[in-house]
Amino acid sequence: MESLTSWLLASPTPSLRYLTYRRLLGYAESHSDVQTTREQMRTTGPIPLILSKQTPAGHWVSDARMYGTKYIGTHWSMIVLTELAADPSDDHLRRGLEFMLAATEHNHMLEGQFDKTVPSPEVFGFTCLWGNLLRYAAYCGLADDPRVTRIGEYVARNLTAGQCKCHINDYLPCAWGAARALWGLAALPQRSASVQRAIDHAVGFLLSSEHDLPAGRYPSRGGVHALWGKLSFPTFYQADVLFVLRVLGELNALAHPGAHRALAWLDAQRQPDGRWRGNNPFQSRTWRISGDRQDIHRWVSLHAALVMQQAEQQQAALSSVNSAINQ
Repeated sequence: MESLTSWLLASPTPSLRYLTYRRLLGYAESHSDVQTTREQMRTTGPIPLILSKQTPAGHWVSDARMYGTKYIGTHWSMIVLTELAADPSDDHLRRGLEFMLAATEHNHMLEGQFDKTVPSPEVFGFTCLWGNLLRYAAYCGLADDPRVTRIGEYVARNLTAGQCKCHINDYLPCAWGAARALWGLAALPQRSASVQRAIDHAVGFLLSSEHDLPAGRYPSRGGVHALWGKLSFPTFYQADVLFVLRVLGELNALAHPGAHRALAWLDAQRQPDGRWRGNNPFQSRTWRISGDRQDIHRWVSLHAALVMQQAEQQQAALSSVNSAINQ
């Protein structure tokens, strides 16, 4: 672990070093190394670059294509900034979020195919869009905003009554939609009973032995997607085995029996030097997030190491509970 963390902390990208300190090593926000790195995130690397391209109105690229212009439009930029641990109180992020909430609240700028998916009890679909929006809205501290609450309720209904079905996947239950929905719900500071039921339902779907997480045998009009078995960062509306495990880690679900094969698969991807090799499938279409050629491997290695660390902790906690029950 020491050689891995030394390599991660050698990254020229401040966000990567910050997340290594905070999440992998567990340093407090007040730690001097964390504070130094947080300040560097404001002045160097991908975060200030992305923020510099935002318009005063709060959008990126075009005010008419909040979802289009993959993957540098407003929706996608907010996802990247969240993954990079940008300051959630920064006015740029708040303006970006307000632009997205305004664009979706009254069904304008939804670009045709989304016209019927504004959150309501009558419709289902595009859970990946709403799960992602919920994620960065909660990240920015607006989980209690009525507009965001409505999105959360919509996402929860999609996971239970709607099964994350979407016409893009021929109205089949969608693993990508379920993973992105869970990513949004996992960020909520408080979970209602209906949200928890939706989480339990989606975790059961993703970890079903029938579907087999590492094999990716989920309902799909085109079979298993080529990205599913790769270790990629960042992903946008897509998901792969690593992303699903990341979300399950946040939900304290890695001790679930259905996660064991996926964790073994991830561990088997580790190189002899203790690192993982990564992939940035959209690097030519999105913001540059890496400071050197090694950084994509660092990003994936950081998230894979976090998953393995969480899995060990969650399994130990479960074993402790079972031991106490059996005494």
